[in-house]
Amino acid sequence: MVQHYFGIFIELLAAPFHFPDLIWGIVPLYFGWLINELTSDRASYKTAIQTGFGFLWAGAHWIYQMNRQAANGRLHLGGASILQIFVTLAVLAVGTLALVSGLRRKFPKRCSFLGHSRFSNYFMIAIFPMQSNCLPWSLDRLLAMIFFAAPCWLLLHLGLRPFRN
Repeated sequence: MVQHYFGIFIELLAAPFHFPDLIWGIVPLYFGWLINELTSDRASYKTAIQTGFGFLWAGAHWIYQMNRQAANGRLHLGGASILQIFVTLAVLAVGTLALVSGLRRKFPKRCSFLGHSRFSNYFMIAIFPMQSNCLPWSLDRLLAMIFFAAPCWLLLHLGLRPFRN
């Protein structure tokens, strides 16, 4: 079972690199994830800005991909497309809220979690191929993303500890 989900997880990470038009969308997310992991794990306005930028970048790329597919006649508003639109709008909303909060240096009531950005880019990277229509949404892919969240965090947390403030 672990090998099955590990293969799916590797597929999620590698799929965007098989399509040149997706590389410019995914590389900044990896870079943002690395920068987020090198910053303090305390909530701050700087990390809220990082979260906001990463979310807005991903959302903008997904909108770009949907517009290209609609122009080519390949976008059909079925169940998966509705899910993609909902996820994109949610990511854009959270990204805007995080960016504005970081720039204003004030979190809305009960929204200080926006300053904890250390792992937000992992989820953007993991859902990126499905949101870009590179891979279809599936329960197995979602489960693989969830199963490997903690091991990825632990690996990066321990591996980057010497470089952290």
